[in-house]
Amino acid sequence: MNESTPVSPMMAQYLAIKADHPDALLFYRMGDFYEMFFDDAEAASAALDIALTKRGQHLGQDIPMCGVPAHSAEGYLLTLIRKGFRVAVCEQMEDPAEARKRGSKSVVRREVTRLVTPGTLTEESLLESRRHNFLAAFAEIRDEGALAWVDVSTGDVTVAPCARLGLGPMLARIAPSELLLPDHLEPELRGLVSEMGAVATPLARASFDSAAAEARIARLYGVRSLEGFAAFERVEIAALGGVVDYLELTQKGRLPLLRPPARESAGGLMRIDAATRRNLELTRALSGGREGSLLAAIDRTVTGGGARLLEIRLNAPSAHVPTIRERQAAVAHFVEAPEVARAARERLRRVPDLERALSRLALDRGGPRDLTAIRDALAEAAALRRDLDSPDLPGALAEAVAALGGHEELAELLDAALVAEPPLILRDGGFVAAGFDPELDETRRLRDEGRGVIAGLQAEYAALAGVNALKVKHNNVLGYFIETPATHAAKMLAEPLNATFMHRQTTANAVRFTTLALAEIETKILNAGGHALELERRVFETLRRAVLDRSGPVAAAARALAETDLAAALADLALALDWTRPEVDDSRCFEIVGGRHPVVEQALAREGGAFVANDCDLSAEGAGARPIWLLTGPNMAGKSTFLRQNAVIALLAQMGAYVPATAARIGVVDQLFSRVGAADDLARGRSTFMVEMVETAAILNQAGERALVILDEIGRGTATYDGLSIAWATLEHLHDANRCRGLFATHYHELTALAEKLPGLRNATVAVREWEGDVIFLHEVREGAADRSYGVQVARLAGLPRAVVERARVVLDTLEQGDREPGGKAKTLVDDLPLFSVVARSPSPVAAAAPPASAAEERLRAVHPDELSPREALALVYDLKALIA
Repeated sequence: MNESTPVSPMMAQYLAIKADHPDALLFYRMGDFYEMFFDDAEAASAALDIALTKRGQHLGQDIPMCGVPAHSAEGYLLTLIRKGFRVAVCEQMEDPAEARKRGSKSVVRREVTRLVTPGTLTEESLLESRRHNFLAAFAEIRDEGALAWVDVSTGDVTVAPCARLGLGPMLARIAPSELLLPDHLEPELRGLVSEMGAVATPLARASFDSAAAEARIARLYGVRSLEGFAAFERVEIAALGGVVDYLELTQKGRLPLLRPPARESAGGLMRIDAATRRNLELTRALSGGREGSLLAAIDRTVTGGGARLLEIRLNAPSAHVPTIRERQAAVAHFVEAPEVARAARERLRRVPDLERALSRLALDRGGPRDLTAIRDALAEAAALRRDLDSPDLPGALAEAVAALGGHEELAELLDAALVAEPPLILRDGGFVAAGFDPELDETRRLRDEGRGVIAGLQAEYAALAGVNALKVKHNNVLGYFIETPATHAAKMLAEPLNATFMHRQTTANAVRFTTLALAEIETKILNAGGHALELERRVFETLRRAVLDRSGPVAAAARALAETDLAAALADLALALDWTRPEVDDSRCFEIVGGRHPVVEQALAREGGAFVANDCDLSAEGAGARPIWLLTGPNMAGKSTFLRQNAVIALLAQMGAYVPATAARIGVVDQLFSRVGAADDLARGRSTFMVEMVETAAILNQAGERALVILDEIGRGTATYDGLSIAWATLEHLHDANRCRGLFATHYHELTALAEKLPGLRNATVAVREWEGDVIFLHEVREGAADRSYGVQVARLAGLPRAVVERARVVLDTLEQGDREPGGKAKTLVDDLPLFSVVARSPSPVAAAAPPASAAEERLRAVHPDELSPREALALVYDLKALIA
């Protein structure tokens, strides 16, 4: 082929469709495969690790090609999406036989039916059942910004004001898979979006035009004005408009069932920045996985919807006291009725994912199992309503229980229409129950029992004609026909039989007839298989429309199931782990009695250990209030755990859960800040110290009086006096300027003197005990200050060579002595301390001075425990007791 050779019709069609989607891999349907060509084939072949082949030539060059089976395309789609590709799915829109009617060279009509992107996934196999998959859009008008986000798989839509400076914390909270941006902002914000684990997708500015967006959203919801939903700002309408425009583009007119947009007010939620979420390991552990996170420790939900709601509440605790108390009351109801809760949870375990099944049906991507998911979920919802119905239900739970009912007509229709266990794919058929559609039953009978039907007709016709030798036969020329011996021809051709039997053919030995009924049955038998599938498709569409006609109440039932599951799960957690209901109010109180860290406590319990509970009082009201604690003590003593556990308790309380404490009273925390742990940021060229300073700066610049701040080891990573001065100034600023509640852990013991100058500062320490040169951690937080950090002892526990530990003791003693003498530490270092002196491998002075073994120790060394009988072991105890008396 040379360059003058015309392009084949199929390739011309492919190139035209590909030109409309240059930034996506084109899945081009050809029979049972999706094929990819040219650069798409090369990219997909490498990403999917599948063979790259060739198909013909184009402009004198071989055409690279690869393909994937259509029946298993979802798995390949998921791999491509995770690797950052967008995929345009191009389907055959007509039967090849229809195309051939237009001419031998006609090409089957094809269209792109959807664009698959990270934020628009709906297939069950492509999503995590226990997590939302959000598509977000950021808009900016002058100095105002807004963020809108939607989960296409559930229909949840939310919008909130969001300045550009607040975009990072919002993205950290929502964790969208994809963020839509005006094309002029995308280069500037791409790095931030990537850092938050999302894909940035630029759209033309027209997608965010607020006037066009308002009309677009109103058209979507079938309303004339958006005022019935909320008083949206122009920038919020722009962000919502960007989402809707993108969905129209990617879904090709098949929009999901989107709930009316909810507007999130600026002060209604606890604000938590990205660093705090990471440091507290709310939904992801520092190792990167879910295991070890707070979410994993508290998640006892048994439905996908409940798990997704739990993550939302954990990521965005309420700052509205009535809302918090309403959620607590729902949990308390189940805590006080554990048998009811247990029965409800057993029923909820059987509830399919109603939200996502409904969304797939709305997008016309559903199958028979989505209909049965609706049926089974509604049946369990009705039963759950009967179980929970009570005049004593608290408000939020009462509303949820009410929404579980009222679906009897739809549930009965689906129950009558569907088999118990339908196939996964619509084209497989067999999902409509027998007896629901008489025409379908007859068609199936013909398809499955064709021979029996023909045999019945043969017996009927033989009796009618009085000819026992009459047979119904079939060949490829005549199809089904009636045959009698030639001796009966005259009888069959005469009245009245000729009114029923119509002559078709005469042979030497037989005469052949047909009847209207036989011709009709023949057509039905030959077409029964395809006709049965067509009838099932018709039933499926009828049922799908019936579900969508009640989509609002069904979606409300899905939300009610999630609310009920979450309340029962939090109650189960509270009962199992002895958690308590906290008192939350509008004060600036913060009083925790016997507080514990849930993740650490569960880890210790698995190893047979016990968590040491501690009190914390950061109340900022009343005479003598000291809302900031300065915490000192050695490493490994539990300072960081104490800091984190109090932040976690505040967070759990405000999401409506019980808390791991004996008692708790918390005045609403509107901001939560945490600077705990150390890590560098190599991608941005930031050292550990620089990262720490950036995060500390954010806290000092943003924390208000109702904030809770936890800071750990501020000032490490630089020179000692630099670090001490930074920590000193930071602590003073928190006390004097931010005036917030806070916990400040440090190894700079010089800071403890500030308690005499700052009236709102209290010294606290984590208790330890020394025993023969070792340090024993008691993990008890007490009022007072530590006199030292026990770093050398901790180093010994970590396994440093003994020579290094003993040399460190010598250096430490020399430095401390230098502090007490004229000339100070600097002179001591120069004059008295050979810093690079290596201790010989001979026993150290301390080791040489070790006390001799006691008689009890010598006695124990001679004992072989495996050889002792119980009586001998008891005698040994008495011997040892006598030796130490």
